[in-house]
Amino acid sequence: MNEKMIWSNFLNSIKNEITPLSFDTWFKETELYDLKDGLAKIIVPMGISKKHLTTHYYDLIVSTLGEIIGDNIDIQFFLKEELEEENKVEQQQLFESMEKGRYYEEQVPKRIHQSNLNPNYTFENFIVGNSNKFAQAAALDVAENPGNIYNPLFIYGNSGLGKTHLMHAIGNYIEQHSDKKVLYVSSDQFINDFLGINKKDEHGKNFDYVNYFKNKYRNIDVLIIDDIQFFQGATQTQNEFFHTFTNLHDENKQIIISSDRSPDDLKLLEDRLRTRFCWGLTADIYPPDFELRVAILKKKIIGESINKNIPDDVIEYIASNVGSDVRHLEGSITRLLAYSTIMGGADITLDLAIEVLKDYVNKGYSEKNNINRIQRIVAEHFQVSVDDLKSKKRSANLAFPRQVAMYLCRKLTDESFPKIGIEFGGKDHSTVIHSVEKIEKEILSNKELENIIEKLKKEIV
Repeated sequence: MNEKMIWSNFLNSIKNEITPLSFDTWFKETELYDLKDGLAKIIVPMGISKKHLTTHYYDLIVSTLGEIIGDNIDIQFFLKEELEEENKVEQQQLFESMEKGRYYEEQVPKRIHQSNLNPNYTFENFIVGNSNKFAQAAALDVAENPGNIYNPLFIYGNSGLGKTHLMHAIGNYIEQHSDKKVLYVSSDQFINDFLGINKKDEHGKNFDYVNYFKNKYRNIDVLIIDDIQFFQGATQTQNEFFHTFTNLHDENKQIIISSDRSPDDLKLLEDRLRTRFCWGLTADIYPPDFELRVAILKKKIIGESINKNIPDDVIEYIASNVGSDVRHLEGSITRLLAYSTIMGGADITLDLAIEVLKDYVNKGYSEKNNINRIQRIVAEHFQVSVDDLKSKKRSANLAFPRQVAMYLCRKLTDESFPKIGIEFGGKDHSTVIHSVEKIEKEILSNKELENIIEKLKKEIV
């Protein structure tokens, strides 16, 4: 078994030994970094985790891990940044060994080919509903046929809707059903790796790191890169990613990309990149509807083996009020359970949920999507109905207010062009783009319109 599978088995075993709250707090975000010579290096998210795990769970971890691998084991805890520093030292030692005639690539294959996949994200535990059905189907199709269909696959949608889960699910499926090399990285990791190319040694050279970078990103079969929108403004990084993308695509290597907005909406990315992102298939994920939010909450309860009774009216309250971010939805359950435990095992009731989750409600759904509020305020200003704004009527007294409303939705919310189009009666995203650009242009020469826009903004915000 590799490190990923060993740790997945370990976490499943630990779940049965401790409470769900303790598991979420101390184990859920841990990762087995390395296992060799009887020593397991474990990544933890916070400094406090190292002390707590050593003090309270050391023996349990050692015995559980030993049973899985069938051997005696010792453990050490590290923060990710500590291991990164350790890697830098190892890298320097490797560079020095090259001058003695040792071949660099033979010394670091494991570090180059780590997939970085989270084994907990699979297709089996991804909850499917109307808002993500298309993206899930496309992801599974790519997982079953990597490099042969929909290349690249571009998944986009707001934060917290499941993009990262789907990307890891694709990678895990491919690794389980083939011998292909998969690499998952965030855009920040790619940028940091690229910046390393510009670092020179004392001889003014950097051939070693260039080889490392090219092997990491081109000697693979599947590249999964998250949050591509953060490449905006990073011109040199975009140029390097263009060449990496082209190299992989020409060799029929699968590329999977995610973003918080569609390729057309990534205005600060180079045109040649945005064009290539549309070569394969773009799949959007919308905020989950009520039924899907309920399903997500129930899956959280079942998946975490929570034995505390959470009534349906509490689940429906959370689904109706906490918002569309899956992390907030799942976090609300964790918060409720923690509060119940602190209060001596108090029953979870609707009254308790309303009290405990008031901050989640205030910061969740009511602030997440202001499109309906914007439509109402614009409709009142121009003395038309919201239904008219959403209709297919094209008369001048409706077309202009509709364009203003679309413009304000784009400027004052995080919603994508396709999502705004849907909220306006199923308009195509190109219609929204045209409306936004038209109002932007007209504001520059129309002082009256500029004043109207500012007045509406004040009412909305």
